Amino acid sequence: MAFPVILTAAVLTLLTHVCGQAKLNTRIVGGQDAPPGFWPWQVSLQTTSGHFCGGSLINNQWVLTAAHCVPSGGLVGARVFLGLQSLQGSNPNSAARIVTKSIVHPSYNSETVDNDIALLELSSSVTFTDYISPVCLASPGSTFYSGVNTWVTGWGDIRNEVSLPPPKTLQEVQLPIVGNRRCKCSYGASAITDNMVCAGILEGGKDSCQGDSGGPLVIKQNGLWIQAGIVSFGRVCAEPKFPGVYSRVSQYQTWINAQITSNQPGFVVFTSTGTDSDLSVSCSGVPPIVTAATTTTASTTTKPAVGICGYAPQNSRILGVSSVTTDGQWPWMASLQQNGQHVCGGTLVSFNAVLSNANCFSSPPVPSNWTVVLGRLKQNGSNPFEVSLNVTNITLSNQTGSNVAVLQLSTAPVLNNYIQPICMDNGKTIQEGASCWATGWSSGQGGEEILLQQFQTSVLNCGNASTSGSICTDLFTLEQGDSGGPLMCKLDGYWYQTAVLSYVNSTSRAKRATTTMVFDKLTNYQDFLLRTVGTFLTPTSTNTNTSTTNTTTAAASSAREGTPFSFSFHLLILSLCLLFFSQNS
Repeated sequence: MAFPVILTAAVLTLLTHVCGQAKLNTRIVGGQDAPPGFWPWQVSLQTTSGHFCGGSLINNQWVLTAAHCVPSGGLVGARVFLGLQSLQGSNPNSAARIVTKSIVHPSYNSETVDNDIALLELSSSVTFTDYISPVCLASPGSTFYSGVNTWVTGWGDIRNEVSLPPPKTLQEVQLPIVGNRRCKCSYGASAITDNMVCAGILEGGKDSCQGDSGGPLVIKQNGLWIQAGIVSFGRVCAEPKFPGVYSRVSQYQTWINAQITSNQPGFVVFTSTGTDSDLSVSCSGVPPIVTAATTTTASTTTKPAVGICGYAPQNSRILGVSSVTTDGQWPWMASLQQNGQHVCGGTLVSFNAVLSNANCFSSPPVPSNWTVVLGRLKQNGSNPFEVSLNVTNITLSNQTGSNVAVLQLSTAPVLNNYIQPICMDNGKTIQEGASCWATGWSSGQGGEEILLQQFQTSVLNCGNASTSGSICTDLFTLEQGDSGGPLMCKLDGYWYQTAVLSYVNSTSRAKRATTTMVFDKLTNYQDFLLRTVGTFLTPTSTNTNTSTTNTTTAAASSAREGTPFSFSFHLLILSLCLLFFSQNS
């Protein structure tokens, strides 16, 4: 922990055994050393070589840590110390357990350090005290705006390659959130993903460091402490312009609850107030957010230069398979309406064109009967960011088999955080097993407000289907109102639409395979789309391959665990000794 700081006062009056409480934290941390009991969820992971990583207690038998803290052989047999104040000397309030199971996130990438999260099951349940209690976890929908203050704790180095001096007392430091756009400007656009959150002082001097890995980044809201991040990696420690990078906990509620099936951790939505200054940040590789669809000069009105597509400023996380509750989560979604009623979905694919399914229209279609609504979240109720536009032309692809439609809008909408175009797939490779999403206003779904629905699915091998012109996914339910919406996948930080959804009636559906869905790729319609839409929008970016590669390598080598460790022939003896110790602690 590099250079802890002084904090101000606050009082907690919470009931016992509720997550996120620190009963002894009667002021919000003071001094360089954390007083006993101030961070009762903090744990120390140890082998015979001593402390190597931190972690956080999230219920009475599970600890959350970083995936890079778990060696390839797992962590079974390692020791977990709870209620620990210092690594040396007496710790009368501590308890110890042995790790009986370690679970690394299946998508953890050791090179990019993406999905750097793991769970550890303890040998026996923990009794909560003033010094040992669980932290709350940030749930999907949490927002962490630039400048919001957080706290990091750990027993790591106090400066780069400078160990914490004896008795090695737990350290604390306050760090403001650094938005992902600004963080990308430091590390490279592809190095920082939506699964990460950054925090630190851009001037340098305060940071987590080696040995802090796996520990919690916490934030306080309404008297509760909520874990927003897990210490993951950084460039050296406390270096100017390079904030620390943390795994974004709010991305993983579904995965965590799938592993912990009983006594699940407490999840809380953290909501930032005000506006997020990170939205105005741009740099090489991180293009500015398009905020206007037209530029007016003294003599003419012209379209802006082709800018960005597939970027959702409000989509800093992905929610579970359910109703969308955040405006702007999928800013290209369009509601195609006839006589004021939603009929089909669609997507904004250029500055004035919407893509949908041809089966939504009669032949020939009558444009004057249709309107397109952009920026809409719910079909019933108020939508403060929506815009309704007339349709001037509807063109069907008229190819053999399935067909798509392009609707020309009477005016180009003003682009903002809630209305943006999606990129169209013109030959991207979507790997088998990749997660993709579909969205639409399903009939009868989304409650009384009929909220936009979202469905996560995985790309499958198409088997006997034509792989060159098809994309196959796990089965998910489509309703009439979903037709025309997108099947979309995220590539290199941007969303690409790879297919148009097509509703299949129940009679036809019964004849289809029950485990796989097959969609026609947009590449089948490329000539048609080039004629009707024009040049495909692409994300504006600068070639940063060299710097990104170097940054990724540096990030991987700067993961903030302590001294490398291994398990040797004495593991069995260690386990037996520790089991005896835990039973007598």
